Amino acid sequence: MPEYYIGTSGWHYDHWKELFYPEKMAKPKWLDFYAQHFSTVELNNSFYRLPSEEAFVNWRESSSEGFVFAVKVSRFITHIKRLKNAEEPLGNFLSRADFLQGKLGPFLYQLPPNMTRNDETLEAFLAILPHQYRHIFEFRHESWIDDSVFSILRRHNVGLCVFDMPDFTCPLVATADFAYIRFHGSAGLYSSCYSDEELSDWAKRIAEVGQSLKAVYIYFNNDAEAYAVKNAETISLMLRGNVI
Repeated sequence: MPEYYIGTSGWHYDHWKELFYPEKMAKPKWLDFYAQHFSTVELNNSFYRLPSEEAFVNWRESSSEGFVFAVKVSRFITHIKRLKNAEEPLGNFLSRADFLQGKLGPFLYQLPPNMTRNDETLEAFLAILPHQYRHIFEFRHESWIDDSVFSILRRHNVGLCVFDMPDFTCPLVATADFAYIRFHGSAGLYSSCYSDEELSDWAKRIAEVGQSLKAVYIYFNNDAEAYAVKNAETISLMLRGNVI
């Protein structure tokens, strides 16, 4: 059985107050509370601006032992540079995230929806990625969802981000010795709750794929009404308790 890391995309949502966080709990204590319920979280604010060294240190020290942070890579690299001539900003980003130390998990590279497939660009970027980290690519244009692209990722032991969202679902494929899955909402983007039946179907397929893997990372991004919390807790019970 692989190691399952199951959580949500972000934790700092005001609308989770009372739905998840106790009403009178101060925000600086939210991460510690969150880490008592989940083993991992996906850092999304790093996509918009590079967090300070102090921020990474604070997150590291405010979470329990064994907790893991997946880190979404800066849009400057994925959306502005579009993976080209990005060695310097990539190095700066990775070195800053290193302040998470033993709690540093995978790096997620989400490409823009208008970035179409270019194998040469992908190969050149993969060639500069340091091998001591786990790297994952989330392709938002359908042209990338192809077995030939998956083969390129496999050669570098880089993960394919499997995702589920309205009208666009990536096949459940592992291209590395780990898998990475994001749930954005099946009926409404970021706003719908997965049914137990939907999660049971996913859990069965994830368990099957995971048999040959070292780890599986699962994040729910449907933050509306704290659906992400509920769904993460449910699929965790299904996978860890084999209640499928």
